[in-house]
Amino acid sequence: MKTALITGATGFIGRYLVRRFSELGWAVVGIGTRPIEIFPKEHLVSYSQLVLPSPELASIINEFQPEVCIHCAGRASVPFSVEDPQADFISSLDATFNLLDTLRLCAPQCRLVYLSSAAVYGNPNLLPICETHPTSPISPYGFHKYMCEQLCMEFFKIYGLPTAIVRIFSAYGPGLRKQVLWDACRKALTQPALRLAGTGNESRDFIHVRDVVKAINLIVEKADFQAEIYNLASGIETEIGALGELIVSYLEKPIPIEFDNESVVANPANWQADISRISRLGFIPETSLEKGTLIYFQWCRAELIG
Repeated sequence: MKTALITGATGFIGRYLVRRFSELGWAVVGIGTRPIEIFPKEHLVSYSQLVLPSPELASIINEFQPEVCIHCAGRASVPFSVEDPQADFISSLDATFNLLDTLRLCAPQCRLVYLSSAAVYGNPNLLPICETHPTSPISPYGFHKYMCEQLCMEFFKIYGLPTAIVRIFSAYGPGLRKQVLWDACRKALTQPALRLAGTGNESRDFIHVRDVVKAINLIVEKADFQAEIYNLASGIETEIGALGELIVSYLEKPIPIEFDNESVVANPANWQADISRISRLGFIPETSLEKGTLIYFQWCRAELIG
């Protein structure tokens, strides 16, 4: 049985990856910062609750000798990185170096998939954004993700450690309790008006988490693992104003949509990905925004109202 090591196994994307790879017949070893009690144990052959970097990592990798490692660990929050760049640096750079160096020493044939972010692009010069577009982060989170990409390239070019980098755009789905979709659904369900930041002309490229894990599985199966980069998104640009209208349409009674017309610090204005490269591996997004947001809205309703 093939073994996959998933860091951040109790996080939003990590939980879906654990389930997906377990269902595909992999032996899944998880590392996370939360107690295992919050996660179905049947999908894991082993779980370690620890914070990376950690000296315990070497014994885990030595014991299980994973064929694949999917690195999801780290704080995925632009506002947090602005408020506390040091903590974001440690959870991102220090943790990623610790993982790469431990793989180099203990399991040098293990293929590493690093989950990066579209935040490395900042405000792009043109849309859609391809992987060769210049990187220009505008937040500590984006800078740290880019620096971790460079670490992945370093360990491939110098030590031959097989790595692949995935720049995820706006992932969403049940379980996500932050970012614009959570904010919009929470306010639509609990407030008399849906008041959002910005002008409504800002845009994002949303991708459902189930499509994310399918794409990562394709990368594990078909990628070259030569430190190449893949955009992971739907390829469709959605304005936040249109997103707000979609969310309000799920309510029994419509409410007004308002915008504060203020720019958000370290928040890019517009995103749309060119997904040609990952499409060549066979990736086709399957969950439409209309279907995905309806399911997400229903989950939010159950979480917030019951």
